[in-house]
Amino acid sequence: MRSKIFLYLFIFSLLFILYQFMNGKKAQESYDAKIENMNKKIAHKDVQIDSLISTNMDMTYFSLDTNEDAMSYFEEQGYNAIKLASTISDQIIGQNKAGADNPIIPYAGMEGNMSINKVRLLNHKWIIADFTDGTYWGELFISYEVNEDDTVDFEVEKSFLYPKN
Repeated sequence: MRSKIFLYLFIFSLLFILYQFMNGKKAQESYDAKIENMNKKIAHKDVQIDSLISTNMDMTYFSLDTNEDAMSYFEEQGYNAIKLASTISDQIIGQNKAGADNPIIPYAGMEGNMSINKVRLLNHKWIIADFTDGTYWGELFISYEVNEDDTVDFEVEKSFLYPKN
């Protein structure tokens, strides 16, 4: 009788161990599949990040911030290029006045006042700016010169107004 109890106990233990082994194996396979799926997602995201970095580098190629020659041009004149770029942008946008067109824009506002929205310094001589009156919009190509008395002269080289659709 005692040997039968030990036999049943042994068989029950063996079945329990087998169940635990199979359950652990399925859990391990499930975790491995999840890890592999996550690794694929990470690899995909890495490719996307590399693509975005490349796109960002292409987009900032024509920018004062990434143009070492233009930065050194200003530094040789004794200016902090980053601070000067901010000052120039502020001067252009600061000419937007309530109730009046920005004097840099060669077009009169048709549906409101023409105002400059965005300014991008390309290098130590050129600027691109975006303007609108709320309905019509366009872009400017501006050349600029920093004078010895720390004033900035702007000259609109080219401009265009998009046709209203």
